[in-house]
Amino acid sequence: MDEIRPGDGGATDPDLDPDVLEELELWGDLGEDPEPGGPAVPRGGDGALVLVATPIGNLGDLSPRAVRALEGADVIYCEDTRRSRKLLTHAGISGTTLRSLHGHNEDDRIDEIVRAVGEGRTVAVVSDAGMPGISDPGSRVVGAAARAGQTVTVVPGPSAVLAALVSSGLATDRFCFEGFLPRSGRERRQRLESVAGEPRTTVLFEAPGRVAGTLADLASACGHDRPVVVARELTKLHEEVWRGNLGEAVAWAEAGVVRGEVVVVLAGAPPTEAAPVGDDVLTAALAERLAAGERTRGVVDDIAATFGVPRRRVYELALDWRGPTTPASPPAE
Repeated sequence: MDEIRPGDGGATDPDLDPDVLEELELWGDLGEDPEPGGPAVPRGGDGALVLVATPIGNLGDLSPRAVRALEGADVIYCEDTRRSRKLLTHAGISGTTLRSLHGHNEDDRIDEIVRAVGEGRTVAVVSDAGMPGISDPGSRVVGAAARAGQTVTVVPGPSAVLAALVSSGLATDRFCFEGFLPRSGRERRQRLESVAGEPRTTVLFEAPGRVAGTLADLASACGHDRPVVVARELTKLHEEVWRGNLGEAVAWAEAGVVRGEVVVVLAGAPPTEAAPVGDDVLTAALAERLAAGERTRGVVDDIAATFGVPRRRVYELALDWRGPTTPASPPAE
């Protein structure tokens, strides 16, 4: 990084906006450790739980800070010790204790990990790929450590969710992550119905052998015209990002064998216009409350807001229901 000098927009430039200067100073305090190879977690001697993102395919995505965090860990918990050992070897790290942490033993490991952090040890958690805790073990461990008041920090990095989302070309301002859909039964049908009505972009994971079936189910629930993107083998040599609609996606998946890790990005449900509210519905709602003795103004306000209709319309219906009487106050628009 070039040295910042006065007069060239640097931190000591008297013409620099004070708010920008304050932000630069903050990043100077919290940003990259000035010592190459220095600690990647907060100093202080206390233990810490460190979540470390690992590559989702391309080993070049392992960040220098991730390497330092793994080097500095007293113990690393990982889904598959053999796979993580290969990653450590690639990074030139040896001698670090590895312990398994997967979907079948996470609950059994929680007390062990919290105790280790409480004893002042640095415990790193990694998944086989991407960020631990996202459709991978780690979230329950983090919850337990947080409840115990322990330091939890993250070394961010590769994410299949975000990589697929930003490459999809679909809306990214609002999105949700569904993970893996249930494989069958009522729970799967309910989740499919929920996804079909979701207005935000939805990101899902799926195993390659089940992609065709899931796309077919999504087409049945959402309609064949709903835009969808299927990303596979992200960051790897054979990366592919397929774009089209669900009807086309079903044909594409059934035409050949889908290989590798798969992320499905589904466009949100199109907005629908609410059915118009009839006078009979509004009058019935008015009659129930006015007959109970409630004040006209308050009832009109509530019903107009509830049904999303103009207040004057509701007010005139209230007058019709009451008959030819003079209201205490006119409608306020």
